[in-house]
Parts: sequence; structure tokens; C-alpha cells
Amino acid sequence: MAKPVTRCKWAEGVSLDYIEYHDTEWGVPAHDDRVQFEFLLLEGAQAGLSWSTILNKREGYRKAFADFDPVKVARFTDKRVEKLLLNPGIVRNRLKVNSAVTNAKAFLAVQKEFGSFSKYIWEFVSGKPIQNRFKKDADIPATSAESDALSKDLKKRGFKFVGSTIIYAHMQATGLVNDHVVGCFRHKPCQQLAKN
Repeated sequence: MAKPVTRCKWAEGVSLDYIEYHDTEWGVPAHDDRVQFEFLLLEGAQAGLSWSTILNKREGYRKAFADFDPVKVARFTDKRVEKLLLNPGIVRNRLKVNSAVTNAKAFLAVQKEFGSFSKYIWEFVSGKPIQNRFKKDADIPATSAESDALSKDLKKRGFKFVGSTIIYAHMQATGLVNDHVVGCFRHKPCQQLAKN
């Protein structure tokens, strides 16, 4: 009989999509700019909502935001934004939809300056994922010195919906920080991925 899998408590009993996200994506170091842009957009959309709400609308976001292509999103017109605000497949919040376009433009500026957004963002953790060793979900912070610094720099560059809490969630999602609790079956694999 298979031994039951131990996961971070936040991933248990929500939905199969949530479990799948925890088991295959969360905490995996992402060096692909499109993945970084996707999570910037999704984490910004999540502000004030549950992550499961966003996960349920992820496919809607993929379709509405040109498969998370920052070049295409940066060209969205006011007319396109108005159309998006009628789309039930996404969170229809004007500030959040507008911020996606603003952030796409800022994202492209970062790419131009640093060669890639990934290169830029990974500098905030000295190029290696921070390996935390929290024993329970309650120990995991909402922000860190690194998310504070990154948030401040992103704001200076014109990004919106990039407060420290949102950015810490982004860092967790894209593996800049490994916040799987030590008892979670994903803690060690994400730790190993950091060495590659």
C-alpha cells in the first residue's frame, strides 16, 4: 500500500488543480520570462482574493492575455481593456486589468535593460533560491527583506500591484524562495532543483 503523501497544509483539500499546482509548480525555480510574467499578472490579479479563485480562472487569463506574452499585452488598447472587463473568465477589476498592460510595458523595459526579466529578478536572491526550513505553514512569513527590496524597485520602475506581500507570493510561486515546509514531500525536490 502506498504511503500517504504529506503536503503543505494550504494545499490540502482544496481542489485537484490546487494540489497539482502545489505538487508540480509552486517553489520550482523559474528562469523563463514568460513564466515570470504569467505569475506577475496572476499574483497581481489575486490581490484581496483567494489563490483558488485565480487558479480556476488561469485558462481564462491565458486566453485573455495572449498566452502571457508581454509584447502583445503591452500593445493592448483602451478598447481591448473595455472588452476584457466584460470577460467572465478573468477578475473584472479595471485597476487590475489596466495594471497588466502597465506591467507588460515595464516588464519589457526591464528585459531591455537586463537582457531578461529573469536575470533581473534573480539578482534579488543572489541568483540562488532561498532555502527556508519552516516546520509549519503558520511559520511562513508574508514578506521578507528580499520581497521588500524587490517590491520597492518594481514600484520605482512603474509596476503596479507589486506590494511586498504580492511579491513574496510571486517569489514563492517562481521558486526564488523554497517555502515548502520541511515535512512536505516537495521540500527536498525543490531544494535539489536549486542546485541545478
